[in-house]
Amino acid sequence: MRPLVVTMFVTLDGVVQAPGGPGEDPSGGFAHEGWLVPFFDDTLGAQIEAWFTGAEDFLLGRGTYEIFYASWPQMISDDPVSQGLNFKRKHVASRTLPSVEWETAELIQGDVGDAVRRLKAADGGELQVHGSPGLIQTLLAEDLVDELRLVLFPVVLGTGKRLFGGGAVPGTWRLTSHSTTPTGAVLLTYQRAGEVETGAVGPEFD
Repeated sequence: MRPLVVTMFVTLDGVVQAPGGPGEDPSGGFAHEGWLVPFFDDTLGAQIEAWFTGAEDFLLGRGTYEIFYASWPQMISDDPVSQGLNFKRKHVASRTLPSVEWETAELIQGDVGDAVRRLKAADGGELQVHGSPGLIQTLLAEDLVDELRLVLFPVVLGTGKRLFGGGAVPGTWRLTSHSTTPTGAVLLTYQRAGEVETGAVGPEFD
C-alpha cells in the first residue's frame, strides 16, 4: 500500500482556483487568476521541488492535465518538477477526454475511485495529485487521501472553486510539519488520523 498525497495552493478563504496565471481557469467568471504569484519565492520553490522528488507517479484531473501538457513538454530541464511531470507516469481522470497525447500519460478507465484504490494497493512511492480541484473533491468523498500538503497564502478572494466541497468524508487530520516563507505563505502537512471526535465545553468556559 502506498500513499496518495495531495498538494494544493489555497487562500485564507479556501479558494484553489487558477493560482498560477491568466488562462488557467477563468470558469464561472473568476477574476483573480494568478493570485499566488506575488507570494512565490525561492523558499517555496525549493519545497515544491522537494515534494516532487518523492513522487513515483501522478494523478491528474482533465483541466490540470491540459495545463501541464501545454507547458511542461516545452520546459524540459534537470529541475525535479520538470523531470517528474515530463517523464513519470501520469494517470488522467476525465469523463470527456477520448484519449491523452502526452507519452507518459494514460487515461483512467472506469470508476475513478476503484482505479485509485488499485493504484494505491501497489507497492511503490507516492501517488501525487497537484491542482485538479474537482478530482480532489471526489477523492476526499471516497476517503482516499492519505496526506494533504497545503500552501496557505495570505489573500482572500471571496469567490472561486474551493478545496473542500459538501461531499468530504468527516475525519480528523494530524499536523506533521509546518513552516513559513518570507512572503507569508504557510506550508502545512497533514496526515489522515481517524474519525471525528466530539466533546462538550466545560463550565470553566462559561
